[in-house]
Parts: sequence; structure tokens; C-alpha cells
Amino acid sequence: MSVLTAAALQVGPDLAAHLAAGGGAGLERALADPAAIIPEIEQAGLRGLGGAGFPTHRKWRAVADQPAGSKWVICNGNEDEPGTFKDRFLLERTPHQVIEGALIAALATGASQVVLYVNPREAAALAATQEAVAAWQGHALLARVAAAIGAAVDLRVVESSGLYIGGEETAAVASVQGGFPFPALKPPFPAEHGVHGAPTLVNNVETLAQAGHILARGAAWYRALGRGAPGTKLFSLSGDVLQPGLHELPMGTTLRELVFGHGGGMLGDRPFKAVFTGGPSNTLLTARDLDVAMDFDSLRARGSRLGTGAMIVVSEGTSILRKTAEYVGFFAASSCGQCPPCKVGTFQVARLLARIEAGHGRPGDLDALRNLAALLPGSGRCGLVDGAATVLASSLAAFPEEYARAVR
Repeated sequence: MSVLTAAALQVGPDLAAHLAAGGGAGLERALADPAAIIPEIEQAGLRGLGGAGFPTHRKWRAVADQPAGSKWVICNGNEDEPGTFKDRFLLERTPHQVIEGALIAALATGASQVVLYVNPREAAALAATQEAVAAWQGHALLARVAAAIGAAVDLRVVESSGLYIGGEETAAVASVQGGFPFPALKPPFPAEHGVHGAPTLVNNVETLAQAGHILARGAAWYRALGRGAPGTKLFSLSGDVLQPGLHELPMGTTLRELVFGHGGGMLGDRPFKAVFTGGPSNTLLTARDLDVAMDFDSLRARGSRLGTGAMIVVSEGTSILRKTAEYVGFFAASSCGQCPPCKVGTFQVARLLARIEAGHGRPGDLDALRNLAALLPGSGRCGLVDGAATVLASSLAAFPEEYARAVR
């Protein structure tokens, strides 16, 4: 079963090939009845697939309900978190279904400004997206979208800063405006006050890629793809597995199926130890969680999150302390410095972890780490400091013996 990554749609930036392979059907249906778009997305149960899992129809409705005027759609392809590589695949191999989803969102919300916001470090994805966008210029389908909205559609590519924080939605807004991607306090949310003060919809690449399929085949079809939760999810599988890579699977697929079925099992036949779930900013899952259903609600009930769908697998013999130090170091280096608790707190956590991991830990270091894990969440304008605190607290709780050994 494959939806987004079907071979017939892996045509790169060739628009004619995309349409010949069945692309455009969702956009045609959206053009036939723009008022039905948001109800269809709602019935499908589509949620934001960039990490938060927020109901997509609510974001779209919030922008649609704003007074008529200049509105924006930002397709967020910044993707810079370790272990996440789904969006670059979609933009490189099948950019037209992403653009189609963005145009459907524009129809639904009345937005005439449509931006593909792409990480310039992913050169192949950026080049394919630029070529794909150029192919839409002057095309009859784009002209029909403009006629339905009542304004010329400005469809373009904007390079992101390439920084991790640039993926946060208010930071993306700041970057599209031409500024540094500093996250902003919310409210107001971008749906009310986004690019240059205009209502702005910010959706992830994978979310928008699914929209065209939903409009083409219907909400019931989409819901039936999942197991207890609607649709499919792209899982970026990496780490100590035999077959790392990108796997599109039904929502609700178990961790065991992903690792030992689609991932081919553990590298070197070593025992499974843990997985950094949804990227390194979430709660670790361990062997007792192998049969958990991987969907937003099931993982939340386990105290974890699906996040971006990145699954970084760790085998026995690999130090969780070392991996945690590596990821917290990434967050510390990625802080924009706007919020002192984030800048100083992530630096201090990274410093303590590096010292402990190097064999120079002190007995009081563990208490200091626990205190920081409790104090830091909620102290920043974006989720960076929360992610660092979450992975720290989770590793301390799941593998206390590793930390205890390291400071003896």
C-alpha cells in the first residue's frame, strides 16, 4: 500500500507527467466546489503531519473565516531535525502533489499568496521545487485557481534560513517577510496575524501532499487507510536497523512492525533497546512499548508523541547517555538566543551531559539535570527548549542506571 510515494507520481518536476499519472484530480474536485474542501478535510480526519498533529481543518477554517483580503499559504519544508527526511523526499521526487495540496488550501482559505518554504541545505529538493513551481506559471490550472479566488495567485519558492528554529510557524512567517526567523509569542496566531499582518496558513509538506488525495478519492477512502486512526504516515526510520529509510504505513502501525518488519530487524542481530520517537525531541520508547500503535492519540496516551514520524532506533550496547548528549548539544547550538532560559538552559544541560559522558561527572550533576528538566519546559517562545528538556527527562527516567554508573 502506498499513497504519497506511489511510483506513478514520482515524476519529479515534470508537470505534464504528474497530470498524466493521475495528478490534478484533487485540484479539479476542489475547483468544482471550493466550499466543500474544508468539510471534506474535516471528515477525513487529516492532522498536521509536521509534528503537532493539530486538526488540519481547524487551521484552514481559521484562515478562511478571516475577512477577505490578502492571505497567505506557507508550505513548510524547512525540515532540519536529526533523523527526519520525509519532506525532502516529497519535494524532490513528487513536488507537484505538494503544490497541488497548497493550491487546494489556497482555494479553501481564499489565499492568493502561496509560498513553498524550503531548506536550502537540501539542494536537490530545492532545485526540484523551483523547477516544479516554474512549470505551473502560465498553466491553465493555476489560472482557474486564480479565477476561483478572485485574484492572481503568486506561487513561489522562498528559501528558509536552514536553521532548526526556522521550522516553527511564527519563525517561518518572519523568514518569509525577509527577517531572521525569531519565533514569536502566540497569540496572535499566524491565522490571524501572519506575513505582513495578513492571515497566514502554515502547513507541513506531508500534510499538504495528502490533501489532493483526500479531495480526489474522498474522506471515507482516506480514513479506511489507517488502523484505528485515519490515513497514512511517512516514517523516517534510521539508527541500528538493517533497512533504514522512508516507509509510508497506515496510521496505527506498531513500532514492532516498523522495526522488525519494514526495517528488517536490528543491525547485527543485537537486542532492541529504545527508539527516539518522532525525532530526538520526544519521549523515548523502550522494548515494553514495541506493540504500541503509532498514531497521535495512542502515543500521547503512552506519554510520548508521534512528532514528525522520525524513528531513531538504538540497540543494546549503544549509550543512551551519549545519544542524549548529542541531541541536546544540537538543540543548544540551534537556540536563537532570544529567550535566556532556552539559551542558557540548553547550554547548561549540554555541558553537564558532555562532562558526564566524558567520565568526569560529579554526584550532584544528576540532581542538577533533574532540576533543569523540571524548570525549563515552557520557558521559551517555541518548542526547542521543551524538546531538549523532554528527551533529557525521558532518558533519565528510562535509563537511570546508565547515568548512575557514569557519575560513580
